[in-house]
Amino acid sequence: MKILFRILALTLGLFSALAQADLTIEIDQSSSSAQPIAIIPLATVAGQKAPKTDIAKIIGLDLYRSGKFKALAVSKLPAQPKGIKDIHFQQWRSLGVDNILLGKIARNDQGNYDIEMRFIDVLRKQEVMAKQWSNIPEHLLRQIAHQMSDLIYQELTGIRGAFNTKIAYVTVNKKLGKRQYTLEISDSDGFNAQPILKSKHSIMSPSWSPDGKKLAYVTFENGHSEIVVQSLDGSYRKIVASYKGINGSPAWSKDGKKLAMTLSKNGSADVYIMTLATKKLRRMTRNYAIETEAVWSPNGHSLFFNSDRRGQPQIFQAFLDTGETRRISFDGRYNANPAVSPDGRYIAMVHFNKGFHIGLLDLYTSEFNVITDTYLDESPSFSPNGEMILYSMNYKGSARLAVVAIDNSVTQILSVQDGEVRSPSWGPYRN
Repeated sequence: MKILFRILALTLGLFSALAQADLTIEIDQSSSSAQPIAIIPLATVAGQKAPKTDIAKIIGLDLYRSGKFKALAVSKLPAQPKGIKDIHFQQWRSLGVDNILLGKIARNDQGNYDIEMRFIDVLRKQEVMAKQWSNIPEHLLRQIAHQMSDLIYQELTGIRGAFNTKIAYVTVNKKLGKRQYTLEISDSDGFNAQPILKSKHSIMSPSWSPDGKKLAYVTFENGHSEIVVQSLDGSYRKIVASYKGINGSPAWSKDGKKLAMTLSKNGSADVYIMTLATKKLRRMTRNYAIETEAVWSPNGHSLFFNSDRRGQPQIFQAFLDTGETRRISFDGRYNANPAVSPDGRYIAMVHFNKGFHIGLLDLYTSEFNVITDTYLDESPSFSPNGEMILYSMNYKGSARLAVVAIDNSVTQILSVQDGEVRSPSWGPYRN
């Protein structure tokens, strides 16, 4: 049990934050270098009311979360043009606005919505992108807004947007003195939360399969830790690791055929790789220290993991071909909970220096920076384009998930209604 308590301390960062969806968005810090952009509220057909879902507002918050753009407040828009012919370009240039989003939304005979977007380059005085969506139910309007955000982000940066994606996390609520654990998924901004599993026993460490159709996680429903793989639609659920001792920290390989995990079946907690088709195990570490929280490098040639073999938690890298292990983190006495950016350049981690914060190590330059100033930060997880990091934190005892741009320019705090939150994980791109 001593090993279990130690590994929980390493994995949970010594705290439980608070949360339950749906979430609301707050701005914790802002960027003075963000590029102004005009998101004009979508025009409606005469006689029709605008839907409750504010598409323009959602797009503005999405783009702001990236740290690169800042939508003008509606109250500060000098005009609300409906088409490119209505735009007085010099008026927008004087505000430093290089791009304007125009759009229309109309309710059709089926009670659904037809939507149109047009993206205008102010400097070139021309439309650079246009797209239409037809017969969209109201409950899918948020998804359309995220798709618009992705299109705009890619147009302006050349990088694929990651707003139309999902996140997973575990919430804990107390009802009649008993704890209720729920594994949930939601949109990347925390809205449209859906329960995947409810249990009176602990749920930990959700990890997305590369195709986004399954989650691996840790459950205690049979009185001890076990690793489960479950499909999001509930059609498949299987316990894949139920060895004596610890079964923890599952992480999918890029091809979806293997799971890295922590097992203590041989005494010490070490990192193993399981081939899911055969359940064959390969032991990657052999040390009396706690070796846990393994994640795959994007090329699949190595694992990054957390170990206290030096007395305090630090990040190490183990190479699959040679078995060689080397230390990666050297700044500070405590670095744990590694996450790897999709391009393999950055390692995010929980770093302790006058509090637990998210640190970012550039493997190309060895530069290390602390990129959050929130409280009791844990569980960093990269967006699939590598531009943002989702993590959990605690602020004045209130429920929080947060997203920070990797350049530390913007933090958006996602607040939920009640309960505890832990182990957020950002899902892959939707197919």
